[in-house]
Amino acid sequence: MTYFNIDSNKKQTFDAIVIGSGISGGWAAKELTEKGLKTLVLERGRDVKHVTDYPTTMMNPWEFEHHGKVPLALHDEYKIPRDHYIFGESTLHFLVKDAEQEYIQDDPFTWMRGYQVGGRSLLWARQTQRWSNFDFEGPARDGFAVDWPIRYADIAPWYSYVEKFAGITGNKDGLPELPDGEFLAPHEMSCVEKHFKQQVAKNYATSRHVIIGRAAHITESKPIYVKQGRGKCQNRTLCERGCPFGGYFSSNSSTIPWAEKTGNLTLRPHSVVHSIIYDEQKGKAKGVRVIDAITREMTEYYANIIFLNASAINSNLILLNSISKRFPNGLGNDNGLLGKYIAFHTYQGRISAEYDGMLDSTTDGRRPNASYIPRFRNVFKQETDFLRGYAAGFTASRSPIQSFNEMGENLKSALLKNDLGLWKIGSHMMGETIPKEESSVRLDPHLKDKYGIPQLRISVKFDENDRKMMKDFHEQFAEMYTKAGFNNIQLHETHRMPGSENHEMGGVRMGKDPKTSLLNKWNQLHSCKNVFVTDGACMTSTATQNPSLTYMALTARAVDYAVKQMKAQRL
Repeated sequence: MTYFNIDSNKKQTFDAIVIGSGISGGWAAKELTEKGLKTLVLERGRDVKHVTDYPTTMMNPWEFEHHGKVPLALHDEYKIPRDHYIFGESTLHFLVKDAEQEYIQDDPFTWMRGYQVGGRSLLWARQTQRWSNFDFEGPARDGFAVDWPIRYADIAPWYSYVEKFAGITGNKDGLPELPDGEFLAPHEMSCVEKHFKQQVAKNYATSRHVIIGRAAHITESKPIYVKQGRGKCQNRTLCERGCPFGGYFSSNSSTIPWAEKTGNLTLRPHSVVHSIIYDEQKGKAKGVRVIDAITREMTEYYANIIFLNASAINSNLILLNSISKRFPNGLGNDNGLLGKYIAFHTYQGRISAEYDGMLDSTTDGRRPNASYIPRFRNVFKQETDFLRGYAAGFTASRSPIQSFNEMGENLKSALLKNDLGLWKIGSHMMGETIPKEESSVRLDPHLKDKYGIPQLRISVKFDENDRKMMKDFHEQFAEMYTKAGFNNIQLHETHRMPGSENHEMGGVRMGKDPKTSLLNKWNQLHSCKNVFVTDGACMTSTATQNPSLTYMALTARAVDYAVKQMKAQRL
């Protein structure tokens, strides 16, 4: 006769389990706990408490032992993230050493990860734009991927819901290709950014627009932020160190503490998820296998609802590794498409210039945001030899002219001069890549990581569509810069690898047909109804907008549906 440890099982049983504590995982935790569900949040990295665990947030430049640089010995332990713009002595504690999770690059892929409570919500660029119907209808219209099972009207109220809680700064711009949101007071453009906005409007009528960026920064106090314990953004532009004021949105400053206040949250860091457990008799998932990152002990936790929010690539890995008799090729993978149709954003194109006008003015202080040019190519009709399009950032600023060619007193005098140079102009593209079946992740049959979990093989690369898009970006912006009176225009190609900008998406895409997609319109696995995926893995296409706001809205929407289904005993 078999005896079960019933008390032990009870301690490991919850109403819901959330895998991951980043932007989407934090929202899942907030929504589930607010609705009364006892919720376990699993995070593979260490705990990071708001303010307490931001060790560099108040440090001055001269207080860093290596003046912000990473010593060579450590530098070599971070070969994946070391070329990323965020890599430095002030952020090293939020980045992942290569040895923590090895993977195989069939094609060069820079997999940026943030393994701690809060994940990459501590490191993101905080840009938040809504999608429009032009984006949700794109695959069906342009003949790639599969049709999204939702449209803008389905998610619009959820955009509003999360924007009001997170705090989004921006202007009401009235653009059909970039719907307005619930905005706080906007940041201000510099005078040259305003000049560029006017010149674009003059030369391109209503087809192209320059707006102030929309960003997850609190620019005016409201009761909802006071309740969260968050203050206004101080414009320090040290965001990647963790914000002690809670001025920008992160799981650590907002959704995780909010969930903790309900008394329904159990947060378990150092928990590397091995797989989701499928109950063959009940025909649904019953829990999660977890490896303790410190002791290597494996434990099982159980719940009625599971939200998978481990970030796109790891969510694919977990599902692929969740093997059972019913799902020998990965949980929910009846059609063999799990891990396929991965896409990302391309930032390879940049352009710079100078402007010798408005030399009686300059910028003052700091601004944790930039101006933004929404996508204008192939929006209303196909007009180029490539599919889809790109958005772009835009900045203009002046810096002191300093000479380092002198010695002694002459050098000191040169450094103390405050003469300003010309305006420096810059833009970067954020292009939509096309999801393709060959763009995929899969488990290596032999190699395992240090936890005994199969390593991922990642096969994702740029294609001809991306190259044509970058060429068009350079041509169009060179033309726009010229018409605005800018000079010394320089075109740049960054040669950054896919993955390096953190916007990896797909592999567990949403769709209408179980034969061609993994998730339905509620982010629910077609063939395992109590598992929901609401991070980047769920995305059918990428659009050109920064994706995090859409993850938040999809998560809140999916939780609302899941809890209603559970209470109706349909899960």
